[in-house]
Amino acid sequence: MSTIDITRNKIIDKLLAISNKRYLDAILQIVDSSPSIVEKVELNPSQIEMLRMSEEDYKYGRVISQEQLDNEDKEWLPLK
Repeated sequence: MSTIDITRNKIIDKLLAISNKRYLDAILQIVDSSPSIVEKVELNPSQIEMLRMSEEDYKYGRVISQEQLDNEDKEWLPLK
């Protein structure tokens, strides 16, 4: 994984933990005001395989709702 991918994933992880709407709105404003450059993202073989597996899971109904996932997280997180 490239350095930019690692940094992007760290930012995403931190964003997912933020619940303050004003803070998120400020971040969104920064991102929206940044020039956007469309670039082709090259996926490595393992990323392509993960996407293929995800599509297969969806196709065969091996999915859960966001609410169910949140409940499982609540049960799992105290164990850590």
